[in-house]
Amino acid sequence: MDWQGQKLAEQLMQILLVGFAVIAFGIGYTIGSFQMMLLIYAGGVLLTTLITVPNWPFFNRHPLKWLDPIEAERHPKPQPSVVTATSKKTKTSSKSHQK
Repeated sequence: MDWQGQKLAEQLMQILLVGFAVIAFGIGYTIGSFQMMLLIYAGGVLLTTLITVPNWPFFNRHPLKWLDPIEAERHPKPQPSVVTATSKKTKTSSKSHQK
């Protein structure tokens, strides 16, 4: 799944879950059945899972273009810069302990 496919899957998941929640609440409230509301919402969660979790072809419309190995060797990875550690002097107060 490419980056835009992940974004699409996330948006679909949010829209479908909220939609099924509203529908389930409306039907459950209308017929006065909490059990029916939960069953409708559970079905919506299952359907949402079947739509958004598998790697369907419409989630791969914008594949990433990787460099060929030969081309990758021509462009070496950037090396992290070495940061020199500076020692900070801490001030200590010289207090005499009196007994």
